[in-house]
Amino acid sequence: MIMVQGEVSGKKYTEPFSKGVLSRSLTRAEMDLTKAYEVAACIETKINELGLDIVTSDQLAEMIVEQLEETDPDIAEKYINWRKITKCQEPLIILIAGASGVGTSSIAFEIANRLGIRNMISTDMIREVMRKIVSKDLSPVIHESSYTAYKAMRIPSPPEFDEVIAGYKNHVDTVAVGVDAVIERAIDEGISIVIEGVHIVPGFIKQELLDKDNVILFTLQVSDEEVHKSRFYSRSSQMWARRPLKKYLENFGSIRKIQRYIVTQSEKYNVPVIENVTIPGTIDFMIKSITKTYGGIANDGEH
Repeated sequence: MIMVQGEVSGKKYTEPFSKGVLSRSLTRAEMDLTKAYEVAACIETKINELGLDIVTSDQLAEMIVEQLEETDPDIAEKYINWRKITKCQEPLIILIAGASGVGTSSIAFEIANRLGIRNMISTDMIREVMRKIVSKDLSPVIHESSYTAYKAMRIPSPPEFDEVIAGYKNHVDTVAVGVDAVIERAIDEGISIVIEGVHIVPGFIKQELLDKDNVILFTLQVSDEEVHKSRFYSRSSQMWARRPLKKYLENFGSIRKIQRYIVTQSEKYNVPVIENVTIPGTIDFMIKSITKTYGGIANDGEH
């Protein structure tokens, strides 16, 4: 039996080599499962040919990269980036900002799956918890949607300010307290997590949190109005969808205003703005960005 030796968080381990575990690792680099299993089988054969009973995780990674560079250099690069991230010791907190309908929840699911992050929460859920704690009389704004919050403002915004954005900023300012708390708890507990939603806005999240290398913020946008609108039709057609299409379409103008505001804030605070055209393209950009800022502290992780 081939054994793999490695180290996680300073603790050494030895475990049997598994083609199944290796195959799953390769699928996170976007390799087809059948092809991933073939590569894993080739690696096993190579180890047997070398007569190795024990192989370190670093040696195994070198064999994998060598094999991938022969068969698919693009997958090899993605595997290297994925491994750099998984070898880091600090918890990874990924924040995904964006207006309703731009795809923050879909991208959050995909990036969490790719990086093996088990914890994911939407800011809508954080807001819902806060609604149970804070009465409507005390804070009527958070009991509205982000794009209708202006309707609940006790003091109307001045004529020179856009009422939709004024209400949205009030709404976000309240929910951001809960977002900060989730980030701080994840850091304290060493828990990697993906947080997504319309309430993540540069300038409202504590800057000392965003200054940490392991807290990484991205903003998604859909520039084309018709494409953006079509996302709501697509989402409403899914069986699990419970959000009413009519409400989004009636407030589509407000949602577009909110998107422009989030993008403006992101540009002001040098946060990457991603045109979310395709899921693979968006995920690849995020992985590369995360590798640059977060992939510096290495430990031996999952092969």
